[in-house]
Amino acid sequence: MSVPEQGLDVAGRDGSTRWPRSVTLLLGLAAVVAVVAGLRAFSGVLGPVVVGVVLVLVLHPVRTRLQRRLPGWVGVVVVLLLLYGLVLGAGVAVGWSVYELAATLPSYAPRFAQLQSEGLDLLSQVGIGQSQISQALASVDTGRVLGLAESALLQVGSGVSTLGFLLFLLFFLALDATVFPRLLSQASWTHPDLVSALVGFASGTRRFIVVSTVFGAVVAVLDVGALYWLAVPLPLLWGLWSFLTNYVANVGFFLGLAPPALLALLANGPGNALVVVLVYTVLNVVIQGLVQPSIVGGAVGLSTTLTFLSVVVWGFALGAVGALLAVPLSLFVRAVLVDADRSAHWLLPLIAGNPRGVRLRRARRGTVGAAPAPAPAE
Repeated sequence: MSVPEQGLDVAGRDGSTRWPRSVTLLLGLAAVVAVVAGLRAFSGVLGPVVVGVVLVLVLHPVRTRLQRRLPGWVGVVVVLLLLYGLVLGAGVAVGWSVYELAATLPSYAPRFAQLQSEGLDLLSQVGIGQSQISQALASVDTGRVLGLAESALLQVGSGVSTLGFLLFLLFFLALDATVFPRLLSQASWTHPDLVSALVGFASGTRRFIVVSTVFGAVVAVLDVGALYWLAVPLPLLWGLWSFLTNYVANVGFFLGLAPPALLALLANGPGNALVVVLVYTVLNVVIQGLVQPSIVGGAVGLSTTLTFLSVVVWGFALGAVGALLAVPLSLFVRAVLVDADRSAHWLLPLIAGNPRGVRLRRARRGTVGAAPAPAPAE
């Protein structure tokens, strides 16, 4: 039997090179691993870049509306002021949170040790031997646990240089955003599918961020009120934490619940902690589980499983920024690899977890942006 008949030939009938599907799959997986490793290696730089791009995308409609009534530089200045206000406000809030938590945690070390001792006694009463308990918890050190929490939070102090880099980056992104729609308009003459995919990505990201921000703020205010009522320490801090974790799809609720529930346990006992869990669960089910998805609608276009995996993968690659912005990052990958390639549109129902797939936004040639681009010369 000849080599072509055995299926080992890589040349197609048209003379083009065609690798076996297994080889293509392995090469694709190897490329994914290499890309993720590269992202992780440069996460310190790429994280602020992702934050800056998303913020500029969210505020782009503000500049567009101002440009229709005022000179262009006015829109740029207003957007820059809004961007800097958001970033600096977030930095001040995080810094205050770190200070408050670092000052409060050490006072609960004795209570933590007491709860640990009570837990050991309870396990002994249900038949678990003291030797087994001691061996399992031999490496647990109360001071070490609290110390790790404090040191992790204090690492935020090293983000001053990152904050400065982000502020400089926002300045240049805001300037380039004034001409970028025209560049997209020109590119749409030769690459309409890619431009359409990028426009859809920007629209979906903007809607996701705005809706998540609004509902995160609502949930945070309700959480703060409930924590004040339950006399849980640092309610403003946990409200801010709840607001931030709202951007983390699927697992954000658990991340936002664990710290206040633990502090309620240390400060007020198991009953108070149980009430905190119940209040958070009710708010999450009603607002984030029922109302928010109905408003976000098809803006995300990712199945529940892919959304969860996105948080894991992007969190591993880019750290906390990757976990917070996992959905926009996944939308960008989908736009470039699937939405922009018509031959890959069969993947859309699988990605969305919906038999109807994702509604794609088709851009007309030369109409993306502020002004139409002229047709290319023949």
